This record gives sequence, C-alpha cells and structure tokens, in this order.
Amino acid sequence: MNKQYFLNEAFLEAKKGFSEGGIPIGSILVHKNKIIGRGHNRRIQNSSSILHGEMDAIENAGRRSADFYEECEIYTTLSPCSMCSGAILLYGIPKVIIGENKTFLGEEELLKSRGVEIDVLNDKNCIELMSDFIKKNPSLWNEDIGE
Repeated sequence: MNKQYFLNEAFLEAKKGFSEGGIPIGSILVHKNKIIGRGHNRRIQNSSSILHGEMDAIENAGRRSADFYEECEIYTTLSPCSMCSGAILLYGIPKVIIGENKTFLGEEELLKSRGVEIDVLNDKNCIELMSDFIKKNPSLWNEDIGE
C-alpha cells in the first residue's frame, strides 16, 4: 500500500461526509499498513462540537495502548486544526500525511516542533472539494474552524 492509496481512502470518507450534508474532511488511521480507523467530519450530522475527521477516525479505531499509537500514521484530507493536532500529540501518533493545506493551514508547525513527521501531498481532488465547499458554505466553514 502507498500514500496515495490511503489518501484516497481518506478522500472517500470526505466525500461520504459531504454526501451526508456535512463538511468534507476525511481521515484514516493506519497501523502497520492496515486501516484501523476511518472517519469524517460529523459536526453537522451529529450536532457535535468536536467530531472532526481525525477525531472520528481515532474514535472509530477503539481504545488502544500508547505503544500502539506510536506505530501509527494518520491521513487527513485537510491540515489538522488545533484540536485534532492536540489529539495527535496526546496519543503520540508520529506521522501525519495531509491531503492539502491550501484552503486551511492548521497546526503543522506545532506538530513539527513536537517531532511529528508531516507530509503534505497537495492533492488536487482534496483542494477542489474543500474549495468548492468553502465557496458554497462560508458560514458552516467558519463555524467549523472557530471563526
């Protein structure tokens, strides 16, 4: 399996969230080349204040030990916000593969400063999906990022 395969899986999660009427951000938690958690932003669908894509993927992976998370990487279609970056740091996930950071630049510098490896792919599908969503739904987008 390669990065593009896992990013495509995260993108499918983003599209699923969009088809449910939500914000199109998806994430995949991978352990030793195996998907163990999938998620997408469900703030709108679940009337949740915290269910971003990364949080959903970590939650759906179930309870795991610290040693387990240290062997994981997380794929996300969009640069992780402060909350999701905090969860990544809390659980010691050492690598984040980001679909794009053109429409939103999250806490990549914070993650790097704490030793997390960041790989930004700037995938055109991720950029297009978020750009279109933000253009058509500016108030929902601003709510999601806390503005």
